[in-house]
Amino acid sequence: MKRQTFNEINITPLTDIFLVLLILMMVIAPILDQQGLSLAVPEFVNENDISKENKILTVTVDENGKYIINSNEIPEESLFETLKENAKNYPEGLLIQANGQSDHQSVVSLMDNARNAGITSISIVEI
Repeated sequence: MKRQTFNEINITPLTDIFLVLLILMMVIAPILDQQGLSLAVPEFVNENDISKENKILTVTVDENGKYIINSNEIPEESLFETLKENAKNYPEGLLIQANGQSDHQSVVSLMDNARNAGITSISIVEI
């Protein structure tokens, strides 16, 4: 008994899978564009050009994750209250000076506290 060899490949199931994947990607792609943060990337500004008369609150995050405002170390527990008090005096926003060795969690925690305190304009610079 001789077996007959099968020489053709049925691509119908493969085509069905590709069409389903294409439809899924067409539905999901517009949703992905709507997520994320709206960021405005500033132009390079020389540090010497920044006037000390600006109404920008400057917070320094050192390599140990400590927050320093006006040469005073602020514990993380009272960071929100301190930012909320200072937000009225500094209407132009917040400047975060992060040490290159500081951890990401400290900077993000500072940004979250600033947003919750009502500060809408936040800039970050590495020192």
